[in-house]
Amino acid sequence: MFNTNEVLETIDMVEREHLDIRTVTMGISLMPCIGATAEATAKKVYDAVCKKAEKIVKVTQDLSLEYGIPIVNKRVSITPASLICAPFAEKSHLIGKALDDAAKAVGIDFLGGYTALVHKGMADYERTFINSIPEVLASTERLCSSVNIGSSKSGINMDAVKLMGEIVKKTAEMTAKNGGFGCAKLVVFCNAVEDNPFMAGAFHGVGESGTVINVGVSGPGVVQHAIDGMPQADLTELAETIKRTAFKITRAGQLIAREAAKRLNAEFGIVDLSLAPTPARGDSVAAILEQMGLESVGTHGTTACLAMLNDAVKKGGVMASSRVGGLSGAFIPVSEDIGMIEAAERGSLCIDKLEAMTAVCSVGLDMIAVPGDTPATTISAIIADEAAIGMINNKTTAVRIIPAPNKKVGDEVNFGGLLGRAPVMPVHGESAEKFISRGGLIPAPIHSNKN
Repeated sequence: MFNTNEVLETIDMVEREHLDIRTVTMGISLMPCIGATAEATAKKVYDAVCKKAEKIVKVTQDLSLEYGIPIVNKRVSITPASLICAPFAEKSHLIGKALDDAAKAVGIDFLGGYTALVHKGMADYERTFINSIPEVLASTERLCSSVNIGSSKSGINMDAVKLMGEIVKKTAEMTAKNGGFGCAKLVVFCNAVEDNPFMAGAFHGVGESGTVINVGVSGPGVVQHAIDGMPQADLTELAETIKRTAFKITRAGQLIAREAAKRLNAEFGIVDLSLAPTPARGDSVAAILEQMGLESVGTHGTTACLAMLNDAVKKGGVMASSRVGGLSGAFIPVSEDIGMIEAAERGSLCIDKLEAMTAVCSVGLDMIAVPGDTPATTISAIIADEAAIGMINNKTTAVRIIPAPNKKVGDEVNFGGLLGRAPVMPVHGESAEKFISRGGLIPAPIHSNKN
């Protein structure tokens, strides 16, 4: 139960410090929907999502009013669609359209799970499914896609890495009139998790139960405000303050998650502790790092500050909930964080530094725009680098990169809303084509042999 002081603190966090529940995501198993034909399966998929998620928008609106905490996004994640489409992979687009239609029908923001898991190998039906991604993302509005190309147990499937560079490039070209927006709905993972509530990478893992509620809480502004009044504090004191703040944020998230699950006749899954920024000033992970003492995010010391922040958030969160999961850390999406945007614009933040930062935080190179003429093999190499960090460090890493059509370094793409704007950042000009063309499997590290 919340005591009076906690209630007042929560109200203050909402009103002054941008605290919100970033997403309530319903995970739905669609395995029972596989039918004899693609058309029959598409109908079953549509009906299942509409039935299970028909009340999610109303319930979350009611909870927001009752508890006074904004709930920004209402989302659904589904069983990796490549499994649903396996018997008729050449007609995967029919299932993709049915999912998008269902998302519109129930009024959710995004539906995730147009997903393939090919971290160890890629069957013919999976390759066909992956090749459908550009067309499907270009022809739908709310559907999100992800592909897992590596893991700490299996290594990195470099054939899939090569293919995904081509898929990202094609997706950008097919959504060129919107600045390559399709790529903002496409994530390439290493060590993807089955209970992630955040888009674009959410899917409902086969190890999950039938219907689950996962919640993602966001509070960069709350953390920034908490340490704002501590200019002389040492780093130990800052870490303790961040831990206490994360505890309060997580308590609010667990309250909403349990109540939403009960009202939606679903199981309570997890609370994701990730600090997810927005383009709004005062709601930035970069600003927290600068509040710690950096002149600009991206300078020397940034990785150390981020490591401390990420660890403190997790330590505080796990004390507040026994059901912590998802990604749980600090997101560093360039286009969605005003501090990251401004650092990239002034040249303080580059892709190489972002790559180093991903070794200690949630996910990876996120919402980064690069020149439209970037070769597919360079995109594949960027994916491979991130996957290597995830594989070796036994953590989730990902790439959500936009080769912005007809844009060059110094230009900008603007997606609006939570997706923000992305300055086009330079990539290395030297080629990795020969490396990527080798294909095969990068073997799993020695520490994968744990049994």
